[in-house]
Amino acid sequence: MKRSPHFRAMTFSALGGAVLVTPLLAAPAQAAPPSPKVRAQAIGDAAEKRVTAYWTHERMRSAVPMERLFKARPSSQKAVKRGVKQQFPATKALPLLTPGAAWTQGGKVARTAGRVFFTFQGRNASCSGDAVTSANRSTVITAGHCVKLEGSWHTNWVFVPGYDDGQRPYGTWTARQTLTTPQWDATEDINYDVGAAVVNSLDGRNLVDAVGGQGIAFNQDRGQTMYAFGYPAEAPYDGSALTYCSGPVINDLLGTTAQGMTCTMTGGSSGGPWFLSFDEATGTGVQNSVNSFKYNFLPTHMFGPYFGADAQNLYRRAQSS
Repeated sequence: MKRSPHFRAMTFSALGGAVLVTPLLAAPAQAAPPSPKVRAQAIGDAAEKRVTAYWTHERMRSAVPMERLFKARPSSQKAVKRGVKQQFPATKALPLLTPGAAWTQGGKVARTAGRVFFTFQGRNASCSGDAVTSANRSTVITAGHCVKLEGSWHTNWVFVPGYDDGQRPYGTWTARQTLTTPQWDATEDINYDVGAAVVNSLDGRNLVDAVGGQGIAFNQDRGQTMYAFGYPAEAPYDGSALTYCSGPVINDLLGTTAQGMTCTMTGGSSGGPWFLSFDEATGTGVQNSVNSFKYNFLPTHMFGPYFGADAQNLYRRAQSS
């Protein structure tokens, strides 16, 4: 992975895999913001049919959580043990604090959140994602490493909203484009670990028309209470059920601009949405981050990138495609 030679890198676990963190560099005030990076996926009927047919139930069930496939990087040989299997910590019941439980209350989030499947360097893998309101009614938000990693754009990319123990109640949506922030594309800077997909229509309908879309916001106040959702697939989870965490969010004090919350979700939950103003009764909220990484020495906390101007530019580019 490319990285700036001017800063000492810090190694951590991205939901089980090692990546490098570099400090945020401020762009010159006069500089135009760099453009999001885009890759074409399944375009045309033949490509859509090929990708849809590829994802049999057996391939989905055997897809490996993305984080388990990360390669060792030379600068992290002494780093972390990958694919750490995390157990639920013993915790006191606290108001509005859920460290990682199955979501059984239905509502909109049970339709808009889903599993993401793709092929990474010849191996089938999974992440999570969420359908959001958008001009094209076809935009999914996920993590940057769920669309590209180690210089390689993922292929056979699909989104399965409402995935439930192998069932696909709303179908399999192929991506026609995947996108990520310019910083993630260039150096895999964890501060910008945000990705998106624009999916093809299915049976004559757009994604948001079929499942709805959550709101999305940028440059919001830090330190609020948030809800995180995803499909963790490493033990003690198996990827079969939508899982959530909730609680107050803290700033990461260890070198990134990310925010964190108490959460025991594991690999496979990457890219799942974080919501502000989440209503448990209706399952609606305003997306404001995604599951991104964990520190090895702090397995009870999940971290997600702050949705600032670059995440907003990514969303704008995706929804206009």
